[in-house]
Amino acid sequence: MQLNKLNIVAIGGGHGLGRVLSTLSFMGNKLTGIVTTTDNGGSTGKLRKRSSSIAWGDLRNCLTELVDKDSIGSQLFNFRFDGNDELGGHNLGNLILYGLGEVQSRPLYSIRLVRRILGVRTQVLPMSETPTDLIAFYPEGRCRVGELSVDEMPIMPKSLLLAPLVKSIEPCIKAINNADLIILGPGSFLTSIIPPLLVRDISNAIANRKGHCVFVDNVVLENSPAAKLSIDEKLHWIEDNIGCLPIDSVICQEPSVVSNKINVICRDLADQKHPHHHDKDKLINALEACVSGLNTNIKTKKIETDKQKLA
Repeated sequence: MQLNKLNIVAIGGGHGLGRVLSTLSFMGNKLTGIVTTTDNGGSTGKLRKRSSSIAWGDLRNCLTELVDKDSIGSQLFNFRFDGNDELGGHNLGNLILYGLGEVQSRPLYSIRLVRRILGVRTQVLPMSETPTDLIAFYPEGRCRVGELSVDEMPIMPKSLLLAPLVKSIEPCIKAINNADLIILGPGSFLTSIIPPLLVRDISNAIANRKGHCVFVDNVVLENSPAAKLSIDEKLHWIEDNIGCLPIDSVICQEPSVVSNKINVICRDLADQKHPHHHDKDKLINALEACVSGLNTNIKTKKIETDKQKLA
């Protein structure tokens, strides 16, 4: 089954989700990105300290991954100020989104406006429009607040939660409900992939999905305690924290990976020029292999749904 015939939702944060969206950009409006909004570092962190707002950095990165790198729009939104003054370290795209967020009544409207400016057809959505932070609880009783603190810890947390608890937005849930394929990752396990799953209506929507959900693992070990976990340990951690295992298969780089829980597709996925990136063609081929039997599954589920409506 060809990917361009599917409705696809990709969920995550940072550069990992941006890479997936860039890889699948040919799908246009049949592709939706749901972006983590808990970052509290860098330019985004400075803006969040100034006033309560969602984290704009990952959203900006995903939007610019969907436009030509040589375009004025890309250069404008990726421009970063240098120096040690009050603008030093700030990304112009973050400032524009932050300013629009102060003017517009909803972050969603700001993102839609930027999509029109950049000519982005793919729907890019925040996991929530309400500001929230990541809190990690550790076995010895300590807790850490914020993505930066979580990333600095040398051991896996026992659990994560969002404070405050937030709801997602209707377009996110609608996209998941309509998705034939849901992609989680790649990216930082604790700070990019897990936060959207902590939004209860997102995890509930994925748990009740009609489509296939695939977890795309990193091609190189990340710089976090999650790097020490096997695939099954990651899946078990998700199950313990989310209350279900919303994943049907895994795509990974390591050739010897096996799982007692779900199907694993092992492929060489690394980009030769940038070994820490997924090669776009290789990732597309792996996703094609993952959904090769999806057409039959979709038809079967549709028949079952139709029968239930008639009953």
